[in-house]
Amino acid sequence: MKIILASDHGGYAMKNELAQYVANMGHEVTDIGTHSDESTHYPIFGRLAAEKVATGAADLAILVCGTGFGISLAANSVQGVRCVNCTEPYTALLSRQHNNTNALALGARVIGIDLAKMIVETWLAASFDSGGRHTTRVDMLTAMSEKPAPGAYKAPSSL
Repeated sequence: MKIILASDHGGYAMKNELAQYVANMGHEVTDIGTHSDESTHYPIFGRLAAEKVATGAADLAILVCGTGFGISLAANSVQGVRCVNCTEPYTALLSRQHNNTNALALGARVIGIDLAKMIVETWLAASFDSGGRHTTRVDMLTAMSEKPAPGAYKAPSSL
């Protein structure tokens, strides 16, 4: 798989270790930055990585900032991207199986590198359980993201 990695300065060291780890797993890795620990802005790198996934230039993205939250918000601003912020492997697994996530965010100030590697390995090994309720729900998320104006999305009348 083609995996894009990105971080801000807070996630720089962890991103570098994860890039090597993911490459050693046999994946094609592209690191789009940041390329130093000098202060920078997580929205830039989260958005750029998510756009690579949304356009098909990458299959998946792994993003790192201090907590994982900010960079995940930036990634989720891109239509077609479903980014999960994880602090343990079980959520990573279910996010792929049930939500078909295509971006993973991690917090370098929240978890250590060994746990980050376990989360990444679990997330990359999992796949979407397509069909049934999971596909219906992911389709609902996709429909919601196509209607950005508040109030534009209408819930099914069956609810």
